[in-house]
Amino acid sequence: MARKSGKRPQAIRDRAAKTATVMATPSAVGAEAAKSGGFFQGLLNTPRFFREVRAEGRKIHWTSRQETWITSVMVAIMVVLAAIFFAIVNQVLSLAITAIVRFATGG
Repeated sequence: MARKSGKRPQAIRDRAAKTATVMATPSAVGAEAAKSGGFFQGLLNTPRFFREVRAEGRKIHWTSRQETWITSVMVAIMVVLAAIFFAIVNQVLSLAITAIVRFATGG
């Protein structure tokens, strides 16, 4: 019985290589090429690296002062509410455990 062509180890490796090539991002392809070139190739790619960093930096969306202030106030409110909630839960559990201990000791 003949083996199917898709089950051979070499065919599997070929498919994996094709998939990796298709799925690779452009920066990953560039990093792979730079990795194989050595130190001097890396020095030659330095200007390209800084151009890419600058391009990525332009994509950053900084929040406005108003958005930062509103978010900070919301966080402060949630912290206070969480503190109140946990204080109440702590008191309830403390009273419950005290009552159980008193009942168990007969006092």
